[in-house]
Parts: sequence; C-alpha cells; structure tokens
Amino acid sequence: MTPRAGQEKELRADAARNRARILQVARGQLTAGDNSLQLNTVARLAGVGVGTVYRHFPNRHALVEALSAERFRELLEEAEAAAAVEDPMTGLRRLLRFTLDRMLDDPDFATVLESAGDADVRTSQMKAELDRTVMSLLDGARLAGAVRGSVGAEDVRRLLCGVGHAVRSGSGDVRDLYLDVLLEGLRPPR
Repeated sequence: MTPRAGQEKELRADAARNRARILQVARGQLTAGDNSLQLNTVARLAGVGVGTVYRHFPNRHALVEALSAERFRELLEEAEAAAAVEDPMTGLRRLLRFTLDRMLDDPDFATVLESAGDADVRTSQMKAELDRTVMSLLDGARLAGAVRGSVGAEDVRRLLCGVGHAVRSGSGDVRDLYLDVLLEGLRPPR
C-alpha cells in the first residue's frame, strides 16, 4: 500500500518490487516520449495486474508525484545551497532559475509543483520544506529591503509556475528575461 495522508506503512518485499517495477516502466515510458502514463498500459508493461498499479497509485497524478520525488529532493538540496548564499536575492534568483529549468525540462514535475492537492504525504512534506527555505530567503531579502513584505513562499511558487507557462508558450529562450521581471516584481514599491 502506498503511504498516503497520515499513512507510513512498510511495504512487503513483493509489493515493494511491484512498486519499483511500476515506477521503472513509467520512467521508461517517459524516456521514450510517451507521457500519457495510462495506468492500464503501465500495468501491462510492468507485468502486474491493473489492481496492483491502482493500489500503489490510485491515479496518474499519484504516479507522477512518485516519479517526481527524486526531482524534489534535488530541488530541496538546491534550496539549501541557495539559502547559504550570502546575498539572499542572489540565492533566491539561483533557486528560482534552478526550479524553472527543472519545470521546463519536466512538465510533469511542474504539474506536481503547481498542484494544490497532493496524493502522497511525502510530497506535501517536501513542498512544506521547500516553502520554509524560500521563506528564509525572502525574510533575508526583506531585511535587506529587497523584497516587499506581503510576498510569501507560496506566492513565489505560483508566480514561478506562471513564468514557466509563459516561457513554454513563447518563442525563443526568454527564461532569464521573465525571471528578471518576476524578481523585479518582488521588490518593494518605489
């Protein structure tokens, strides 16, 4: 059984193998360019029953969250590194650029980052940890007078998701331009 809100069960060995196989097949599909991740197809390719897939991942979003866990861990490591930068605005820009690049490379990760509801409690925990680090960066930038007081971590995440959509819908590589516009918008009014 997949841990969901409040559940932290250890999987039996066979269930853990099935879950790992399902994730392996799903990653293979994504690598091959098939991002449909239809659970019936994943089950067939993994050689397990469709009920097994649904027990681990009740819907596509839950599967995408599980596939995004490694990406989230990378993001959290980068957030910690950005928080260690002496100038908080430099750290914030570094983190936002890293996040934007990952969102553009992996639209499913962007979907998980944008999502208001999480299928797995671990995803919610990682988002909360990310928000705490971003708030630390924002607090440092506020002390330096570089960020308006009313902006929170969730605001920054939503704005960055908007930048991601704008970059994907535009032509050319405008990520630095749009990121600069976002950061300028975080500054206190003059």
